[in-house]
Amino acid sequence: MSRRSSHLPPTDSAVLRARLERAREAAAGTGLLIAPGSDLRYLLGREGGSHERLTTLVIPADGPPALVVPKLEAPGYADVPTAELGVEIVTWVDGDDPYAVAADLLGKPDRVAVSDFTPALHVLAMRAAMPGVEQMLAGPIVRELRMRKDAAEVDALRKAGAAIDRVHARVGEWLRAGRTEAEVGADIAAAIVEEGHLAAEFVIVGSGPNGASPHHSLSDRVIESGDVVVVDIGGPVPEGYNSDSTRTYAVGEPRDADVASTYEVLRLAQQAAVDAVRPGVSAESIDAAAREVIAAAGFGEFFIHRTGHGIGLDVHEEPYIVSGNALILEPGMAFSIEPGIYQPGRWGARIEDIVVVTADGVESVNQRPHELVIL
Repeated sequence: MSRRSSHLPPTDSAVLRARLERAREAAAGTGLLIAPGSDLRYLLGREGGSHERLTTLVIPADGPPALVVPKLEAPGYADVPTAELGVEIVTWVDGDDPYAVAADLLGKPDRVAVSDFTPALHVLAMRAAMPGVEQMLAGPIVRELRMRKDAAEVDALRKAGAAIDRVHARVGEWLRAGRTEAEVGADIAAAIVEEGHLAAEFVIVGSGPNGASPHHSLSDRVIESGDVVVVDIGGPVPEGYNSDSTRTYAVGEPRDADVASTYEVLRLAQQAAVDAVRPGVSAESIDAAAREVIAAAGFGEFFIHRTGHGIGLDVHEEPYIVSGNALILEPGMAFSIEPGIYQPGRWGARIEDIVVVTADGVESVNQRPHELVIL
């Protein structure tokens, strides 16, 4: 898995300014501390890097936002349009107390929301700097903004979808009997970059019995004639948004007689879930649409994960398409539809597209055929 670059093309300053204001409004009187990562990328246009020295975007309930950053790290934010965004850059040097600086910028809130993946090193130090202030996760606040993609974000997801489709179209160049999963995966990873991604964020090549493990990565297993092979791949395009698409292949005619009929159940389940997507329905109803088809065919015990996950600046983000999630879908929400059937010790299969909820239905950003591809 490759680490993505933190230096991505800048987002329009008007868009960022609107996001910052919406974040303050969504926080409803709670101060926000946003650490480096995808939330910072969403709000400030720069992902940054998290180190033992504190970097955090401070959004007080009242007053202008500020970026607290070590002086030696400040050049990495030089191209952020801070003046246009109304964001003050506050630097500090070793020996200063950056936690006291951040606490002062927040004012005296009753509560402060800290971004979900802030290191415990900084969370505990901020807690000590603000005794008596309730701490909570910022995820539920920021996800309300990030779940609903704007037109530019949807365009970036379309670009990512088309790029990963081009890679899947080339899998026949590398996937054949006699090669290892790792060898095939290395070629796929290179092609992911060749076809327009910044990096290969993940490459899964699950052949034969390894395909029955949904998060199998790569191994030295030699691919055999007759294997069914799950290929799940993706990564970020220059705009920072991710692809994620799975197709299932067979190396020659499948050796197991039940592959064709079982795979057809999976194809119908995936299509049923896509067809169910529209504004006003719940996330869990999409999961149910896929699960009902698979269960009715007798394979319910072999569908062992949720039907999908949101996608954007992160490969996995809200909304999650899973039983128990009553969230009502709205235009601009983007997520995967990826049911699977996994038979331990034998073989597995998965079909995955990224879809976007539209004003009156659904759009898939992936266009590769869903049929089992026999190479």
